Amino acid sequence: MTDELEKLKLHSPDWANENIRKLAEIFPNCVTESQDSDGAIKRVIDYDQLRQELSDHIVDGPQERYHLNWPGKREALLAANAPIAKTLRPARDESVNFDTTQNLFIEGDNLDALKLLQETYLGKVKMIYIDPPYNTGNDFIYEDDFAESANEFLERSNQKDEDGNRLIANPDSNGRFHSDWLSMMYSRLKLAKNLLADDGIIFVSIDDGEVSNLKSLCNEIFGAKNFKSNFLWKKKSTTSNVKDAQVSSLIDYQLCYGKSELSRINQRIKSTGERIYSKKDDVGNYRTAVIEKKDSGSYKRETMKYKILGHSPREGKRWQIGENKARELETKNRLMWDGEKILLKIYDFEDIDTYSAQPNLLDDHGTSDLGAKLANIELFNIPELFDNPKPIELLKHLISIGHKQKDDLILDFFAGSATTAHAVIQLNAEDGGNRKFIMVQLPEECDPKSEAAKAGYSNIAEISKERIRRVGAKILEGECHSDWNKDIGFRVLKVDTSNMKDVYYRPDEVDQSDLLSSVDNMKPGRTGEDLLFQVLVDWGVDLTLPIRHEKFDNKSVYFVDDDALIACFETGINVDFVIQLATHKPLRVVFRDNGFASDDVKANVAQIFRQTSPDTDIKVI
Repeated sequence: MTDELEKLKLHSPDWANENIRKLAEIFPNCVTESQDSDGAIKRVIDYDQLRQELSDHIVDGPQERYHLNWPGKREALLAANAPIAKTLRPARDESVNFDTTQNLFIEGDNLDALKLLQETYLGKVKMIYIDPPYNTGNDFIYEDDFAESANEFLERSNQKDEDGNRLIANPDSNGRFHSDWLSMMYSRLKLAKNLLADDGIIFVSIDDGEVSNLKSLCNEIFGAKNFKSNFLWKKKSTTSNVKDAQVSSLIDYQLCYGKSELSRINQRIKSTGERIYSKKDDVGNYRTAVIEKKDSGSYKRETMKYKILGHSPREGKRWQIGENKARELETKNRLMWDGEKILLKIYDFEDIDTYSAQPNLLDDHGTSDLGAKLANIELFNIPELFDNPKPIELLKHLISIGHKQKDDLILDFFAGSATTAHAVIQLNAEDGGNRKFIMVQLPEECDPKSEAAKAGYSNIAEISKERIRRVGAKILEGECHSDWNKDIGFRVLKVDTSNMKDVYYRPDEVDQSDLLSSVDNMKPGRTGEDLLFQVLVDWGVDLTLPIRHEKFDNKSVYFVDDDALIACFETGINVDFVIQLATHKPLRVVFRDNGFASDDVKANVAQIFRQTSPDTDIKVI
């Protein structure tokens, strides 16, 4: 620990520089220096040298290769890597059980939200489900600003509140119809992959229009070897007559990928129910199972018709196990003849459920009509509130097969009608799980003529939050599993510009006339809790940890998860106050940079903590 207090950076990670750093560790000869357009020296990759390092022959220039490309792909990668100086501001009045819930609802552009979640939830999400715009020519996609450098992106995101990413119509007459959609998805899926755990699973809902492009995109991002399945969901029970349509679409796709080779789809339990071990020998209690199988189709093999205990399979049947395995079981006295057939002994101490693979046809997991009936009619009594919301049965099934533990974290960054949150709460109530969710939804304005607007909802995020509120209250009225912690709440956080003035990020640009205004580097109107959440985001602290607010010497102090982090953003902090905080021995502590009573107090902070709490990490903003 040094006596110089370190400032928090208060912007999302710069993934381009982080990738250069990682490459420099492996290929130091591929990292060089270059001048940018302003003449500043920066580290860059020598791509020709890197290509040579990755090749076993002389590389003369660009080589033809199999890959997906489109206009704007490089700019989309820049958009994913560029840092932003934004924050998440808490909205207590819109939350449910703000102080105790483990769930998050983030309102804002999902590209920004994914960047702001990188530090805290890197590698911690076990399952992602998204239902993005299908790119039908009638829906909206995000318009991202690609035509700028990382530094320009950082500056703009800090200065402008209304000119961030926004939704635009994407008609099929647009010359960049597919390219714009792919760019939108590419940057977001790149960031989403970072959040997935090593054994995590992602499902992306899509229709015929972009399924082939999406699969190629996911092959590039997640790796073709991590493709799990393209599940076919039967969204309609009957065909519909659409003008000029030659085929009636009855299915949508649920494209599924894993983060790595550790990712696995949960198999189905094939055998269930109470078993009776009615027989007994010298080893213990056992039951029996037939080891024959119908001899037909691709299984019709003569090699599976050898003799066991002197008996061949019955007419029209074959053995289910190979001969070597059968001989091993014979020597262990595990096989027996009952006068009609050969049986395998299964003892009570070794018996487990048997499993089978998941079918890729989802034909019994609700339909679009059922999804609309539940969300629009039963919950809101507004027939046209949501367009084609997914049924809860589909989401419950995907959650059940896509994650391992009952306390896993599940993310949906195209939350829409909040069916994912509904499904998580419902599953927890049924099986006693404590799964947690993060929902992300843009406050997309409702059409003034829509039923939603007439009902008083100004944007989609408002309706999403209200659905979760109603769902939680309704589920608590019914029968719930005794092990469930009954967490029906969610902590609302809103993407906003940084709490810090521009001088915080570009102090070298301050001139004499700005000195007076730069004494306070906080924007007016920002609360202590606003500042606290920006610190949590920047420091990578869990955004659902309990927060306690206390007064010491008439100054506001925030305790996050007791002493995991202590924050005080007041001014006039003296030595006695610092000593008082140090006695709590927090893991982390943060102060306002200009909050100390004098320069001497600020200079002594590190020394005070070194004596009382040497392991405390100290930062200022």
